[in-house]
Amino acid sequence: MIGTILWAIIGGAIVGMLGRLLLPGRQNISVWVTIGVGIAAALLGGVLADWLGVGDTRGIDWIRHAIQIALAILFVWLAARFTGARRSTA
Repeated sequence: MIGTILWAIIGGAIVGMLGRLLLPGRQNISVWVTIGVGIAAALLGGVLADWLGVGDTRGIDWIRHAIQIALAILFVWLAARFTGARRSTA
């Protein structure tokens, strides 16, 4: 249980950072938001890949990881839009 949580945090941080790196432009979000977004993208991407039937294959699950990174890019963009708008009005 603790190992699963720990791997979700580590994997989510990596997925979030990759999503932020691949998104063009500058994002005004903190590292903690990036990690949270990455964890959400990793979990949702894993569930979506399992639902599509590509979540558990022999070897590396490239399609699952691509789904997770694509969701991370989307979530980082959304987080930057919503938190950036809130900061600029204050």
